[in-house]
Amino acid sequence: MLSLGALRKLCAAFDAVALTIIAAGLSRPPSGRHPFSSAHAHSPHPVDFPTIAACRATVSASKGDRRRRPPVVGQPSSSPSPAAAAAEEKAEEEEEERPVLVRIKHERDPERLYQMFRANAHNRLLVENRFAFEDAVARLAGARRNDLVEEILEQHKALPQGRREGFVVRIIGLYGKAGMPGHALHTFQEMGMYGCPRTAKSLNATMKVLLRARMFDEALWLFEEGPEKYDVELDDISCNTVVKMYCNMGDLRAAYRVMQGMEGAGVRPDVVTYTTLMAAFYKCGRREVGDGLWNLMRLRGCEPTLATYNVRIQFLINRGRGWHANELVRKMYAAGIKPDEITYNLIIKGFFMMGEHEMAKTVFGAMHGRGCKPNSKVYQTMVHYLCERRDFDLAFRFCKDSMEKNWFPSVDTINQLLKGLMAISKDRNAREIMKLVTGRKPSYSDGEMKVFKDILSHRKTGR
Repeated sequence: MLSLGALRKLCAAFDAVALTIIAAGLSRPPSGRHPFSSAHAHSPHPVDFPTIAACRATVSASKGDRRRRPPVVGQPSSSPSPAAAAAEEKAEEEEEERPVLVRIKHERDPERLYQMFRANAHNRLLVENRFAFEDAVARLAGARRNDLVEEILEQHKALPQGRREGFVVRIIGLYGKAGMPGHALHTFQEMGMYGCPRTAKSLNATMKVLLRARMFDEALWLFEEGPEKYDVELDDISCNTVVKMYCNMGDLRAAYRVMQGMEGAGVRPDVVTYTTLMAAFYKCGRREVGDGLWNLMRLRGCEPTLATYNVRIQFLINRGRGWHANELVRKMYAAGIKPDEITYNLIIKGFFMMGEHEMAKTVFGAMHGRGCKPNSKVYQTMVHYLCERRDFDLAFRFCKDSMEKNWFPSVDTINQLLKGLMAISKDRNAREIMKLVTGRKPSYSDGEMKVFKDILSHRKTGR
């Protein structure tokens, strides 16, 4: 294919020849005929002999033809099939919806956040997203915009999803998290207006919100009057919630009566019921009732769980019966129940309190061999009691290990350790602890840091 430069040279040559021929024709006498008429077919040059302008026009026209050239028969068309078009349309819709969640996640202005929810009230990707709702409600409540929380949740109660109990339970819980327990109760009472059936699930969710807000009278009314008024059958969760409520209020007799009335209501007390009551009675020093509940639970074929064993171990530790608690751990293993960090922390604390320093360290060492890693509370217990026993070298090693895991003991324990290290001339170890303390995120307060520095400067060591 000729380049544009070559084409221009060729056209120029043709023009020169044409001018020569024209000049020759003009020198002849006129014959009444045009030199390029059909009578001159013998001429070696065509009638539409090209000029530079004509060549340029031809080149431009050929480029336009290539752009508009139709597909060759036998080759696939560039237009998508119906299935591909539908998939592409769906992908575009999903792409349009995803940014809504992203924008809501990063929006900090309460009004704009509310407007986004209002504008996307029928967007299922948003409506069905529990985490987006929880995060948004938490931020609006934090901004003290309960009015906007109410606007959003009331709007969504009227959606078709509002006829699903699980969806309404979520709204009840969100009202609770926003500190609006009255709205949560009102939502439960209005469920029938939206055609949503009530069960123990929604009743329990409402009671939980009321108890967290310490609205005990409303929760008790719902428990006693709600089943008949709203045609709801109570379950074990309902009864255990009220048992715990009475225990927290200190009315253990009423809590025990609820357990006695469970079987009359067709609900059998379970291990949660017994564990809750045992913990309350042990805490009040009513050992005879706590032990009686333990025996009653076993007689009725209700096997204790890890939480039940921990309640009983806690009571034994508080009574200074560390060896009995350790024996109970052996029974746990025999029953196929593996102790957790809470269990080991209680046993370690119990031996330290009894003065069994070496036994406490042995139990700590046994944790690793039994597949249970110590947590921050276990390290706190170890460092605290090692400082009390003036074993500052070992306390330093435990404290350093704990801080390197980003587990920092209490401020009082750190003060005690720094004073102890300075007292035994372990200034270098004290500075290591101080370096870790300085790097803590979030940092300690200015007042706390000043106390730490004063200890290192020997002004608070008692020297």
